[in-house]
Amino acid sequence: MELSRFSRRAFSALAGTTVLGLALGGSVNSAALPGSGAPGPVPTGPPPGPPDADGVRHRVALDRYSLLVDGRRLALWSGEMHPFRLPSPSLWRDVLQKMRAYGHNAVSVRLAWNQHSSAPGAYDFTGVRDLDLFLRTAAGCGLYVVLAPGPYIGADVDAGGLPGWLTAVEGRAGTTDPAYLRHADEWLSRVNAVAARHQFTRGTGTVLLYRADTPERAGLDHLYERIRADGIEVPLLHAGAPLAWEEPARTRDAAEARRVHLARLAHGSTLHNVHMAFGGTSWGWLPAPSAPSPTYDPTAAIDEARRPTDKLAPLHQLGHLLRHIPDFTRMDEAPAVRAADARVRVRHLANPDTGAHAYFLRNDSAADVTSTLPMGGTDVEVTVPARDAKLLATGLHLGAGRKLAYATVQPMLSMSVGRLDIAAFVGRAGETAHLVLDCPDEPWPTRLDEEAAWAFDHGELHVMVPLKEDRLTRVRVRGGESDRTLLLLFADDAASLRLWPYETPSGRVLVRGPELLREAALDGATIRLTGDTVEERELEVWAPRGITRVTWNGTVVEGSLGRAQSLMAVWPLPGVPGLVLPALDGWRRREENPESRPDYGDRGWTVADRRTSPSTTPVPEGQPVLFADDYGFHYGDVWYRGRLGGASGLESVSLSYSTGAHGLLMAWLDGEPLGTHRTGPHETGAGTETGAGTETGAHAKAGAHAKAGTGTETGTDAKAGAHAKAGTDAKAGAHAKAGTDAKAGAHAKAGADGKGTWAATADFPLPAALRETLRERRGDGTPSVLSVLVRRTQHAQGAYRAARGLTAARFEGASPDVRWRIMGAAAPDPVRGPLNTGGLYGERHGWHLPGYDDDRWERVSSASASREERRQGVTWYRTAFRLDVPPEVDASVGLVLGDDRDDDRDRDRRDRRVQVFLNGWNMGEYVGGRTGAPHTFVLPNGILRTRAAANTLALAVLTDGGTAPWPGTVRLKLLGGAAGGVPVKPVPSPGRRRG
Repeated sequence: MELSRFSRRAFSALAGTTVLGLALGGSVNSAALPGSGAPGPVPTGPPPGPPDADGVRHRVALDRYSLLVDGRRLALWSGEMHPFRLPSPSLWRDVLQKMRAYGHNAVSVRLAWNQHSSAPGAYDFTGVRDLDLFLRTAAGCGLYVVLAPGPYIGADVDAGGLPGWLTAVEGRAGTTDPAYLRHADEWLSRVNAVAARHQFTRGTGTVLLYRADTPERAGLDHLYERIRADGIEVPLLHAGAPLAWEEPARTRDAAEARRVHLARLAHGSTLHNVHMAFGGTSWGWLPAPSAPSPTYDPTAAIDEARRPTDKLAPLHQLGHLLRHIPDFTRMDEAPAVRAADARVRVRHLANPDTGAHAYFLRNDSAADVTSTLPMGGTDVEVTVPARDAKLLATGLHLGAGRKLAYATVQPMLSMSVGRLDIAAFVGRAGETAHLVLDCPDEPWPTRLDEEAAWAFDHGELHVMVPLKEDRLTRVRVRGGESDRTLLLLFADDAASLRLWPYETPSGRVLVRGPELLREAALDGATIRLTGDTVEERELEVWAPRGITRVTWNGTVVEGSLGRAQSLMAVWPLPGVPGLVLPALDGWRRREENPESRPDYGDRGWTVADRRTSPSTTPVPEGQPVLFADDYGFHYGDVWYRGRLGGASGLESVSLSYSTGAHGLLMAWLDGEPLGTHRTGPHETGAGTETGAGTETGAHAKAGAHAKAGTGTETGTDAKAGAHAKAGTDAKAGAHAKAGTDAKAGAHAKAGADGKGTWAATADFPLPAALRETLRERRGDGTPSVLSVLVRRTQHAQGAYRAARGLTAARFEGASPDVRWRIMGAAAPDPVRGPLNTGGLYGERHGWHLPGYDDDRWERVSSASASREERRQGVTWYRTAFRLDVPPEVDASVGLVLGDDRDDDRDRDRRDRRVQVFLNGWNMGEYVGGRTGAPHTFVLPNGILRTRAAANTLALAVLTDGGTAPWPGTVRLKLLGGAAGGVPVKPVPSPGRRRG
């Protein structure tokens, strides 16, 4: 596993450098802050309080150990989320509150330029792109912000976040080319105008750090000047600086997450980032070719449906450890320590101020390892699970007068609440925790739960607790050398996820029980708690003195004082009520792609007659430029219509095209389908070459699909233009499935460039009947019309100027004079943004929008639609549904597509594409595979109306002639629910106006 390069050596290099341009405006770069009176490094002490837009100027610095905020050490535990991947501003608060509750004190934010800019000089920071609102929300949630505006952000976003129009203008991105810098500077200035108002150094927000895309030193110098001019004064992070911002690779499970993040902590990092804390959805045409589905990072700690995952436990524990145990903000390498069993690797650090020691244990073997380890002068027996890690400590001060000798479980927090000191330790269910306190005088321990046992021997209090699944064990320690009571808490991973420390202006509190604590506020003698429950849960609250009453989500909770000096609810908090989702029916259907008809009026289309292009893809000799971006069509599908003069004698058409992953081409000549071709990686792995476009058994490669009654059954001879089933001899123009002899199928030549672009050529032999028609028209002067639909998909991240769309057309049997026109997406949606829609006829005419009048569309049922004749082209389906979720419930709902396993007539679903629109918002594309594996599209609340309001669902289905024009089973699925949540405002979803 590759670890971050942000190591102790990197931290050591920070002292004495002009670190990252930290001396920008009000930031300082010094180990000892001016006026602090500290002659040397800032000593270990309490961290700064939760950040807020408090109106007070703050100082930010760093030394070789950590960030320094107002003279206090800060271990940054950031989690990354991308606001543009959650197109519901109300839910930003939900995710940010969860991140804070799970231990994060900062959020790392990337901004996608292409989400905000549809054309040069056009910028939009409203609605789901409201950066000001996001920064205000983060401050309100008590989180620092690490802002990354790019210009290039990567992140599996189309072109790495660069806008589509940048492909067709002068200047090369990522360089100091003046033409590019003019555009990049304009983008950054627009972002900086917002960010400057929210800088923590000014006290007007919580933006703490600024990350930028600066691959060259000259570009870095230019950036310094740019952000100074824009008023940015917080520290700047960049790729060439000693303080590099790097995240570890994505982790698969809790054990791997623990290994990776503990390893970074063991190597001196106090600037942590979890990538991703929340992944979200790459909706619309946002995802880059490297993104396999609309779901971005299914390994994220909080999943796409905003639910906690198993990976959260170690992150939750580490976040609160760094927040509540300041010893870990200043650690030096200590003498090497070895475990008796060499399979356990140990790294030993120590705090020079407090004398605390940390032992990072790692077991990469496939078996649990039990070994002895010298800690604090004692050989301690410890067990490290297979492929897991542990953090153990000695010498920690647990409140007033209590000191940890050693423990076999990891510390999670140490805090004082009122007259009580509380320390929590965590381990895995099934292990026995052994904790030892230094006690010169014999204390008075009391076990509050039956699992605990204790013994006092030679000035040490030994506490043993077998950790049980989702069970908290409490031990109270009084007397000895301290007049304060110490409460020891022992939890496994599951129980730790229901421990919620919270800092209020009037003191700290600790809450146990619910699935989430969002906020806590002290109001006289009352503590007001808000949060979520899923199951019925106990509620236990430790609060400052004088707090005697508790409310939960506005309701008074009857409680009493418990033995652990906590307020205990008499009755459990209620769980979430059951929810029933409606079935999706009442479908209406309409076929489209009139562009394939020879008599379609295309006079308003753009003439494609350019001869040069800024693209990195060469323009074929003797051909016009056909690249979609050159004509302003940057996202979604694009149509071409070529008028062929002198096409008599034409025998075949060869179409070359270039796309991102899962590209698609459909062709018609004079309204007759020639076939369908695909590019990109496919689930079966089949194809003619690397990145090939055809798969074994691909449909309708050359020749018309079968109309009703023209096909022949198994074993028959399919004549020209007919549809032949498995085992038939498919002659000229026929469709052949796997195992057939496709004598006149389309031949694909395809390949991938390794940078996210797939180039392919499909040869379409003309069916005999169509060749005869062309011969009969010889000399009448009527041109033939070649219609081509290309699903061009995404721009590559590393080669954003590579062509998308058709690149060339060649003909055999004739040399027609071709005049091309092109059409793509209409004007960008002013609310949903430039990546929401493409160039399908239905999109250009509002078929995806609520309010569109579909009364004249055909009514269909799922059963009847799946039996419809197969056709090449686009078919639309629309329906409406209502949800009635109670206002006190947060329900996460998904739309499942592609699981029609019982449809024997349609086993081969490779060629079905479904574009999903909810209330006009493009939720992404379903690409069918051989197995028809389902995909669940998460429908964000706000876009999804959950409070007794109508929702419009529209599906654009692309089929190749071998698949029924139906999306398969389409159903709503409840992904999760909680009693609680945040207030959700409907996201504006303008519809099509009637008339």
